[in-house]
Amino acid sequence: MKVSIEKADNQKLVLTIETPADELGKSVDVACKQLANRVNIPGFRKGHAPKQIIVQRLGETAILDEAFEILAPKAFDDALVEQKIEPVDRPQIEIVTLEKGKNVVFKATVTPKPEVSLGEYKGLKAQMPAVEVNDEQIAEQIKNMRTHHAKMTDAAADAVVEKDNFITLDFLGKVDDKPFDGGEGKDYPLQIGSNSFIAGFEDQLIGMKLGEEKDVNVTFPQDYQEPSLAGKPAVFHCKINSIKIQELPELNDEFVKKSTSYDNVEDLKKNLREIMLKSAQTRAEGEYRTQVMKQVADNAAVDIPEVMVDNRVNSMLNELSANLQSHGMNMEQYLKYSNTDIAKLRETYREAAKEAVKSDLVLEKIAKLENIKVETREVDTEIAMMAARYGSTPKEVKKIITKNGYITSLFDTIGRKKAAQFVMDNLAK
Repeated sequence: MKVSIEKADNQKLVLTIETPADELGKSVDVACKQLANRVNIPGFRKGHAPKQIIVQRLGETAILDEAFEILAPKAFDDALVEQKIEPVDRPQIEIVTLEKGKNVVFKATVTPKPEVSLGEYKGLKAQMPAVEVNDEQIAEQIKNMRTHHAKMTDAAADAVVEKDNFITLDFLGKVDDKPFDGGEGKDYPLQIGSNSFIAGFEDQLIGMKLGEEKDVNVTFPQDYQEPSLAGKPAVFHCKINSIKIQELPELNDEFVKKSTSYDNVEDLKKNLREIMLKSAQTRAEGEYRTQVMKQVADNAAVDIPEVMVDNRVNSMLNELSANLQSHGMNMEQYLKYSNTDIAKLRETYREAAKEAVKSDLVLEKIAKLENIKVETREVDTEIAMMAARYGSTPKEVKKIITKNGYITSLFDTIGRKKAAQFVMDNLAK
């Protein structure tokens, strides 16, 4: 096999691959056997028609095309190994010569994984974020707990709407004195101060009495999700149907015993502090690690191919889609709710995708330079952890990963994790 390489635009390489004619002959024999098993030829059982009959029946061109599909993948893979090229996209194949008795020549255009020029990644410094939990934070958590167990009571007949009240109201909105879609509600539930409506709407309801009617004047924000309403003034005619007050249970030992696994208020506060401190510590360590990894990436230089960014954006969108489905929503609904389209969404993900790709490339380079290896047992451990998360067995998870060709990717992921840990282990003392 002969391989020559030339550079093309957009960081691509064009490999011209030539394989001997006898390799084509072998592939033709295999192609005829495969085709014999797929086509029905009168007078012959499936898979038993001789080569000459297959050629007569299907034509030499079809046989050669089938033979090329057998020959080309191996030749391409061998060429990559020989030239030490790791592509980041699928090859674009162009047949140059495919004739009986002649060497096969074809071109494969690929984007190779880019070279990374590392900067400093040992002896770096970063500031660990402060970790603290104050009494106000604990009080807020306890208030949330009490709110969860709160009771709703009707306000007095002469009461007026106040902040934090829960009300129901009728409203009819108009723009340019005309009703608009989505601008009407009946017995609509609303907590005053939740900022669920347009800015200023809820504030104008404060002080209204039960049964009272009033016009509320607001202006839709410039970035409102419905373009036809963005930036326009609107009038909502509102009527208060009910006013309810949220009554929080008293914070005492009885409430704590009934609502939690603790015996008294002091135990609750003590354990909440410990739990919140642990959570804060985990967040701080994550931020600390992020700071370090950002330094490593910023210190490195790499020209990232667009296809790698596109692929990462695709992965991020797939993750979003899966997450939406787990919450009973699809991508189309999400786009409509967010007042965007897939092109704009892709663009918003692009910078984060580029940073993620760069980080991966840098960590892979560090792993290579520091001779960081991934053992099979480490992959098995990762698979076991995945199985535990998804309520499956390691054997079943490994089968799925292997079937979908993700084993190499899993090795790479673990290698990057080990490289990141190497960086953390070699910070400045």
